Amino acid sequence: MTHPTDLKGLKVAILVTDGFEQVELVEPRKALDQAGATTSIVSPDSIIHMITPNSSVVPKSGNVRGWKLTEWGDEFPFDVPLDRAQPSEYDALLLPGGMINPDILRLNSNAVSFVKAFFDAAKPVAAICHGPWTVIDAGGARGRRMTSWPSLKTDLRNAGADWMDQEVVVDGNLVSSRKPDDIPAFNREILKLLREVRERNGATT
Repeated sequence: MTHPTDLKGLKVAILVTDGFEQVELVEPRKALDQAGATTSIVSPDSIIHMITPNSSVVPKSGNVRGWKLTEWGDEFPFDVPLDRAQPSEYDALLLPGGMINPDILRLNSNAVSFVKAFFDAAKPVAAICHGPWTVIDAGGARGRRMTSWPSLKTDLRNAGADWMDQEVVVDGNLVSSRKPDDIPAFNREILKLLREVRERNGATT
């Protein structure tokens, strides 16, 4: 049995931009917050507007907008602009999915570098649904056992991952899941991993 705030003091970055699957941010964040972790939404303060022929850069308002399965969802204020976020200040990274969100992030070199820093430092990374797209571009998929939204199977295999059709897959410090229905298992394994990392590092609350 674990204490409800046994992750107190751990800081988790949640990297998203517009079009993230809302429940894939809200529910894992809720689980982390309830366990005592401090979560921060990190987002670029501008995005590449891919609809325009010249791919213009559009400033953002300080909010990111979620996607609810088939339509736009709610807006959430982001806590830290990406260009000011330092991976060294966080203990773990959460990558929600949504088809739009990771496809935009992987075009952003700062976002890819931010994700890569967590893999380079062997810090926990949790990616769900289309979130593993960003993992691929950060070079974190090769040699890993992973899962994702089914349409990413070939992309992950081409990137050198061993794709598995399971609700959650844990490989070292990487947790991955397929879809919103898998969130209970996803949350369970994220919390378990963070507790194990904390115990290994000898951290105390």
